[in-house]
Amino acid sequence: MIFNCIVPSIVFQEVPNEISLCFSITGCKVGCNGCHSTELWHAKNGLALTNQNFIQWLKKYQGLISCVVFFGGEWQPSALIEKLLIAKNFGLKTCLYSGKESGDKHIDLRITQQLDFLKTGKWQPELGGLDSITTNQVFRDLTTGEKLNYLFTKNNIDTQGANNVAA
Repeated sequence: MIFNCIVPSIVFQEVPNEISLCFSITGCKVGCNGCHSTELWHAKNGLALTNQNFIQWLKKYQGLISCVVFFGGEWQPSALIEKLLIAKNFGLKTCLYSGKESGDKHIDLRITQQLDFLKTGKWQPELGGLDSITTNQVFRDLTTGEKLNYLFTKNNIDTQGANNVAA
């Protein structure tokens, strides 16, 4: 399965304590008001991300990255799962940034089973992003269930205390 992406880039702040190769997948169905990446709304934008191309990117940065981040792609679960499995086979952690809400059943369980980290929540400018204490977005370590939003705030203080761990 193939989907398109913008040319990948190395990112340092999307996954705390990880150096990540980020793939921004085109064809986003969420269309958040105030989106800073509207080029991702159109599925034909970007380059085809075949498994072969994906492997070439991973080999290029092998030993330099510890995680692969996908901005979107959950609307093509088979293609995303293939890429997640490849990344895992390279010994990399995996993360998905989705505009879906945390309780939204539209993120395929088969996808979340291949993730180490998951950010959910539609961008709402009035609430801010992960660095805001008023955000609706949640960044979670799926291996522990811990909510990691506090790692994005300036003071690194979690205002939600004991509510960090998922039930």
